[in-house]
Amino acid sequence: MLGLLPPLFQRSGMFGISEYKAGNVTSVFFAIRIRERERWYHGFCDLSDKRSPDAMRAAIIAHETGAVDSMTREEKLEAIWSATHADFKGIAGEANPDAWPPEHHGKRTILVNAGGQGSVLMLLEDLSDEEIDSRMPAIRARNARRGGGNDAEPA
Repeated sequence: MLGLLPPLFQRSGMFGISEYKAGNVTSVFFAIRIRERERWYHGFCDLSDKRSPDAMRAAIIAHETGAVDSMTREEKLEAIWSATHADFKGIAGEANPDAWPPEHHGKRTILVNAGGQGSVLMLLEDLSDEEIDSRMPAIRARNARRGGGNDAEPA
């Protein structure tokens, strides 16, 4: 038989398991509506900080809705790569091994407007913070068109 324990706490859209993992850390389950879809998440929260479950929920919403200020540089680069059409991205050295130094072979490239030089291939990882930030509004707009509004509410 399953030895089910009652929830440690239960609030709108979340509940915590009454079995602690280490110290005051326990499993918390979240039901969050994002872009008109019910989504379920699990995380570990330190309940010695009463705000921990709410902070975890806020972090999940920020991540899932693409809040730029919550994204790391790597997450932004991944979003740019995913949003870039296949005709405007590639892998360094794949088509022409002589066009890239050997240490760059296999790295991701995208086509960028280099001003007076026209369009050039650039390593994705070499984008400056300004170049990354200039691309993020278009990515957010594209995601909003694909998935609807930004209605993160407790289920």
